[in-house]
Amino acid sequence: MAAGSGGSSTAGGLARHVPVLVRSAVDQLNVRDGGVYIDGTFGAGGYTGAILDAADARVIGIDRDRTAIAHGAGLVQMAAGRLVLVEERFSELESVAQRLGHAGVDGVVLDLGVSSMQLDTAERGFSFRLDGPLDMRMGGDGPSAAEVVALASERDLTAIISTLGEERFARPIARAIGKARQTAPIVTTRALSDIITRVVHPRPGLIHPATRTFQALRIFVNEELAELTAALDAAERILKPSGRLVVIAFHSLEDRIVKTFLTDRGRAAGVSRHRPDLEAPAPTFRIITKKPLVADEAETADNPRARSAKLRAAERTAALPHADQDAPLLPRLPSLDDVVKGR
Repeated sequence: MAAGSGGSSTAGGLARHVPVLVRSAVDQLNVRDGGVYIDGTFGAGGYTGAILDAADARVIGIDRDRTAIAHGAGLVQMAAGRLVLVEERFSELESVAQRLGHAGVDGVVLDLGVSSMQLDTAERGFSFRLDGPLDMRMGGDGPSAAEVVALASERDLTAIISTLGEERFARPIARAIGKARQTAPIVTTRALSDIITRVVHPRPGLIHPATRTFQALRIFVNEELAELTAALDAAERILKPSGRLVVIAFHSLEDRIVKTFLTDRGRAAGVSRHRPDLEAPAPTFRIITKKPLVADEAETADNPRARSAKLRAAERTAALPHADQDAPLLPRLPSLDDVVKGR
């Protein structure tokens, strides 16, 4: 199967998860022979397989999910030395590349969010459609969603669900969770889903009432937005001049962070009228996608997940990396550590 068609000959039909906008991603990466590319969200290997098919290039595949790394063993063997898989958070992509002997790389691709493999595995606890333990941890470490639901105050739960899930019924959902957990621990996806649907009733033609709350808890448990900002900074540092950064986002908050980061890093240098003694740093990226790329009708018909996907791409300049200044990109929420410790 050709690169970008939803799988790859190199991948050998490995993935159940269908990569979104894979052809556009590989095109924007400008994959070439001899290049080194980081797939920061390896998953089922869809983007990695397409990169390996596109040129005689090498790929560093990173995933915090050890199951994804284990399932990628066949692809590593078929790639015959052109692929290395590393179990790690993608925020550590710079250190991973350096440990493998690469001071710089030619491209970084990030496919944000949860994979179909994770959603379709009941024991991972990501989906309200499958009954399983309320876990949601991508890497298996740290507090689970059940712990957050058990220990977070109703005020913090409201903030998490409202901000990360963009759920307008966040307050009554948080109140219902607070009341229910006084009777019995909420430890399964079915139990949490049932609580939510008693507050927000299902309606034909609309998404399931639990969708936004589950999304919010997943993002919070895995600290996904903080991971993203750190990964963007790391990509800025590890990309060579003319190297490409490609990010596919499915959530408005994620896309806003990527857009703001690239706008800031792509802004022409100038002198601040407030501090004329300080010159703004030179732009570190040239934005390629003035507007995000989206899936066409054929792809969305074949893969409903593609409907909300937005792809943004930029090319690294030769300017020095900016100092990390990404705290304003993150929404104001309690930290995961503070929530589970009752601070």
